[in-house]
Amino acid sequence: MTLRRRGGRKQIIRPEGAAEFQPPTPARPDNALIKAVARAHRWKRMLESGKYGSIRELAEAEKISDRYLAKLLQLTLLAPDIVETILDGRLPKGIGLAQFMEPWPAVWAEQRELLSRFWRGG
Repeated sequence: MTLRRRGGRKQIIRPEGAAEFQPPTPARPDNALIKAVARAHRWKRMLESGKYGSIRELAEAEKISDRYLAKLLQLTLLAPDIVETILDGRLPKGIGLAQFMEPWPAVWAEQRELLSRFWRGG
C-alpha cells in the first residue's frame, strides 16, 4: 500500500493486483428478534426455576399462546455464535424472527450450516 498526497489530502494507493476493499456491511439489528431471544431465555429460566410447572401455565401467566411460547423457546437452543450474530445485527438480509420460528436443528453445526445457506443465497 502506498500513501500519496492529492490536493492536500492523503490517498491510499493499493498494490497492483490487490483485491478492491469492500467496507463491512453496517449492522442491522432486528429488534423483534433480539426481544424474542431475550424473552425466550427469561421464560426458560422461569420454567427451570419451578416458578411455573408447564409451558401452558407460563403462557397463561404471560397471556400468550402456549404454541407461540414453545416456538420461541427453541431460540434458547441456538449456538452462542449465532446469538451473538443476532445481537450484533449481522444476520444475512432476509432472515429474521419468522425464519427462526420455523423448526431449527438442535445441533449447533447444523444450525451454522442452515444459516450459511442464507449468506450464500440458497
